[in-house]
Amino acid sequence: MGLKKIRLELARTPDFPDGSSECGYELTAPLTRSGKLDPKQWMQDKDKCAVRRFWKEAEDEHGRLTHHRGGTWAFSYKPEDEDEPIFRFDKHKFAPGEYVSVTERDGIARPFRVIEVGPP
Repeated sequence: MGLKKIRLELARTPDFPDGSSECGYELTAPLTRSGKLDPKQWMQDKDKCAVRRFWKEAEDEHGRLTHHRGGTWAFSYKPEDEDEPIFRFDKHKFAPGEYVSVTERDGIARPFRVIEVGPP
C-alpha cells in the first residue's frame, strides 16, 4: 500500500466530551494492504515518516514516526525529549472511524480517532 497521510483527531475525553478536531496528529506512515503499519517499508522510508502534532492554542510540533526493537512505535520530536509511545500501534488498523491511543509527554494516554487516510 505504501506511504499514507493519516489524520488523527482527539476522541472523547473528560476535558473534551465531544472530542476535538483542533487537537490531534497528522502523520506520514507506511501501511500494509490491511491498513496496519509496515515496519519493513518504514526501514526503507523512515526519513519520510513525519508527524505533526496540532493542539488548540499551542504551536504545532514536528517530528518523526519511530520504530523500536520489540515492535513498539513512537512519535519523536527532539533527541533530548522523551518519545510519545503509541499503545499497540502495530496492532491497529488505520481506517477512518478506528481508534488509537497515544501516551503524550504528560504521561496521559489519550484516545484519537482516525479521520482520514490518503496519499501523502
